[in-house]
Amino acid sequence: MNAVAHPDARPDLHRAGVGAVLVSTWRVGTPERQRAAVEAIRTAWESRAWPDLGLLSYSVAIGTDGDTLLHYSQWTEEKAYEDFVRTHRDDRNAEIDAAVPGIERVELRRYAPIHRSVVRDGTSTGGLPGIVAVVEADFDRPGPGRREDWVDTVFTALDEDAVTRPPTDWTGFHFHLSTDGGRVLNYAEWESEQAHVEWLSDDARLSEAWRRVHRHPGLVGARVRRYTPALSLSAGV
Repeated sequence: MNAVAHPDARPDLHRAGVGAVLVSTWRVGTPERQRAAVEAIRTAWESRAWPDLGLLSYSVAIGTDGDTLLHYSQWTEEKAYEDFVRTHRDDRNAEIDAAVPGIERVELRRYAPIHRSVVRDGTSTGGLPGIVAVVEADFDRPGPGRREDWVDTVFTALDEDAVTRPPTDWTGFHFHLSTDGGRVLNYAEWESEQAHVEWLSDDARLSEAWRRVHRHPGLVGARVRRYTPALSLSAGV
């Protein structure tokens, strides 16, 4: 089976059978190189057999910063990823690097399947979002329930928003916990970049509920980056 690109360019975030999620970032330098790198990834993957049934999907999104790429892959288990690295990754990366020299592979983090999720009005998030806002929240040390409590605190703030300013521009918030105990990743889908920018700047973000989010015990920093969905691959049938 060869890789098949999906027209909606997004992963099925609640796909059955996912045991591990790998998220990585590349820096490529310019918008032109971002687009070239996505096409190089498409070519390298579609010209080869799908590497292993343990890989369920591989998706790429383009950073609105004109520099980065986000890679989000779903696996049956972490061992499937290790097997891929050992047997299939190098030739693909070599072809991509030949097409777009100088790619900086910044970071790879491993996550458990989705811990908690919400979609607007309880509807499906099957459509393609305008942008994905990825929030990476880092904690100073692993602690029992620390990250889970932080996610619950975010949901409390969102529930308050639903009363005071009903949501109209986001379609889903999806939270992963890293397997090393140090990070929460929020994969949030929005209708547009402007909607997300305006939401962040709204005075409602200064509410007591959101203050508890930002001042949560053990939270040492958070970073937000926005991406446009570009490519989603899975095994052909």
